[in-house]
Amino acid sequence: MYELGVVNTTIQRPDPEDVAALSDYGTATVHEAMGRIGLMRPYMRPVYDGAKLCGPAVTVLLQPGDNWMLHVAAEQIQDGDVVVAGCAAPSHAGFFGDLLATSFRARGSVGLVIDGGVRDIADLEAMDFPVFAAAIHARGTVKATLGSVNIPVTVANAHVNPGDVVVGDADGVVVVPADRVAEVVAASRAREAKEATVRARLAAGELGLDVYNMREKLEAAGLHYND
Repeated sequence: MYELGVVNTTIQRPDPEDVAALSDYGTATVHEAMGRIGLMRPYMRPVYDGAKLCGPAVTVLLQPGDNWMLHVAAEQIQDGDVVVAGCAAPSHAGFFGDLLATSFRARGSVGLVIDGGVRDIADLEAMDFPVFAAAIHARGTVKATLGSVNIPVTVANAHVNPGDVVVGDADGVVVVPADRVAEVVAASRAREAKEATVRARLAAGELGLDVYNMREKLEAAGLHYND
């Protein structure tokens, strides 16, 4: 059960160099390199084409239709942070728009991930402030009920601790635990190097059946060819 009315002002962020290195890799690569874990639900989408983000999480627990805690969270942002917001119950109201984006950017935020609605999409795109959200909705919100900031939250079925690194692109959003960032960077680098070799072989006309040594396994499974 969530603790309400709490703001943890000190969180442990990973080495900025590791975060910068992780930003070179896409969501799919990071997810695979980490052991096929960490993905948020597929309804979490960039609100405009080309939006990408990577940074440590300042986490927020919101109440339905209430964006009070996003204003509270702004004070906790440091350069390079991504605000990651879950909601105590499902709500697609427009929690976030261009004014909060202006505030977040002034504090150093590089984006928002929210399991809820956002609005002012044209303005967010013009600002190039990356946002990944469950919905786009113009409905306004109130400021009346406490949530919390920098506590563990569940966002679109992904567990996020303050300081975990969140990566978002056109393929979705993935969460990397803070203590695994360097490891995942190394695994992502190795995966991309391997894929480059495979890509060259496929481009030269080899079949995936042979590149991935599938034929023997397919035969064992009972596949047969009829002339």
